[in-house]
Amino acid sequence: QVQLVESGGGSVQTGGSLRLSCAASGATYRGYCMGWFRQAPGKEREGVAASYTSGGWPYYVDSVKGRFTISQDNAKNTLYLQMNSLKPEDTAMYYCAAAALFFCPADFSRPTLYDYWGQGTQVTVSS
Repeated sequence: QVQLVESGGGSVQTGGSLRLSCAASGATYRGYCMGWFRQAPGKEREGVAASYTSGGWPYYVDSVKGRFTISQDNAKNTLYLQMNSLKPEDTAMYYCAAAALFFCPADFSRPTLYDYWGQGTQVTVSS
């Protein structure tokens, strides 16, 4: 079992930055595709970025490319999402998730791919 706890959400103005963290516990932090998802009210959960715990090329949804960066600190069992140039349309509950795979697939944004989920952290961007 893997437990995931997100933090770092908050309220910012357009153009601001936030860094989300996802602390993992309960299992060895390797052998997982780690993803960040978001869900706005009335919308489906959307995959934002993914990165494999053992390294490899990260994936991003087109709408955040160049603005968001996913990274990991394996010594701390922690996943991060640095979000810059935030826009009102980035407002959502953000979740981290872990999939027990050998790599992150190109279709990383399928929620059904993931085995474990955190409780979420709210990000609100005002104009």
